Amino acid sequence: MTQKTIAFFPEAAFGPALNSVGIAQACEKLGHKAVFLSDPGFIEIYQGYGFDAHPVNLSEPMSEEEMAKFWENFINGHIPNFSKSPYDQIDNYVKECWENIVDSARWAEKDLPGVLARIDPDVVCVDNVILFPAIKQFGKPWVRIISCSENEIEDPAIPPHLSGCGAGDSPCHERYRRRFNEVIKPVHDDFNAFLAECGEDPYPLGQFFEASPNMNLLLYPEPVKYERAVPLDPARFQYLEGCVREEEPYVVPEFRANGDKPLLYVSYGSLGAGDTELLKRVIDALGRMPYRALVNVGDYGDAYDGVPDNVIIEGWYPQPSVIPQVDCVIHHGGNNSFTECLYFGKPAIIMPYVWDGHDNATRVEETGLGFYLHRYNWTEADLAERIERCLDDADMQARLAATSKHMQSRSGTGKAASILDRMLRQR
Repeated sequence: MTQKTIAFFPEAAFGPALNSVGIAQACEKLGHKAVFLSDPGFIEIYQGYGFDAHPVNLSEPMSEEEMAKFWENFINGHIPNFSKSPYDQIDNYVKECWENIVDSARWAEKDLPGVLARIDPDVVCVDNVILFPAIKQFGKPWVRIISCSENEIEDPAIPPHLSGCGAGDSPCHERYRRRFNEVIKPVHDDFNAFLAECGEDPYPLGQFFEASPNMNLLLYPEPVKYERAVPLDPARFQYLEGCVREEEPYVVPEFRANGDKPLLYVSYGSLGAGDTELLKRVIDALGRMPYRALVNVGDYGDAYDGVPDNVIIEGWYPQPSVIPQVDCVIHHGGNNSFTECLYFGKPAIIMPYVWDGHDNATRVEETGLGFYLHRYNWTEADLAERIERCLDDADMQARLAATSKHMQSRSGTGKAASILDRMLRQR
């Protein structure tokens, strides 16, 4: 088969972006050309991995620096809401987030038709939470990638997306859905008006995207998937068991203290690093514990002084190269961190703040593969106790080992590339 062009259009966030990079790397190994459609602020990310990237404005044009900081500033502005429950975030963070996402779809429609016509891809892979009509109407197969929690694809028997509800807690499910639809209705009405402008039928209240008629790829691992009322048809839905990209090797540096003690990795993601007061509190607590810790502080390194000798801070880590070498991970519950810990069989303490972090924190605890810990309502003793259990719980370690073996035997990036290759061959 001659080389085909596969276009990836991830959300403007590091999780979806890097997941798509992993799949794109695997596609190129099969002889295809992978290109990216990108928010201008993320162009350099894809170019850094050697891919062509084509800008698509997702907001009013602004400087590169402003573009790169847009979501970071948005998140930092909501730090006071991070202590609230998922239910109590609906009318502030969640609503404002969806307002911005709908706005991004409107802006994308200005550029996408021309960009698609110029690149003329053979298939388009969209990793986002909202429909871009131009992609649906382009006339080539399109694939939806679900890089957030599995419950982004709704089912009446599983927790609503973003709710943080337990799998069997039906009253929590119903309460969250009712409140979400009540608050989100004006935003959803605006979105349906946009769909009408583009010649698309309206979506039911609360829905902003649809499953692709061609293929839908869920990064979620099967060992922790939910029990659905309506099982997903494998002809259109495939679990990828994570999408761990290839990264540069990482050599663990020498620590000035606790050089032979267990190694922890702490990261609240590319956007969560702005919560410097929380990270300072965690670093201070770890400084009194018999461990070593690598801590991701993002662009906020200047905010830290007096870092303990058993802690090393950096602005970025090649996470898939770091996690295999550590003993325990403390993170925010983003789906990349969630799946990478499971892929490498590492216990996690999840301290969520927004979006699917709430769902993943609940899920990791109810499946016995880690712990949920409230982002702020914890004591040093709470943190120490959970770290100790992560390191010493033999049953948890056995479950993690089995999950890791299952995921690594299936190679999510390779599976995704094979599915896309098969689609192209069938055409």
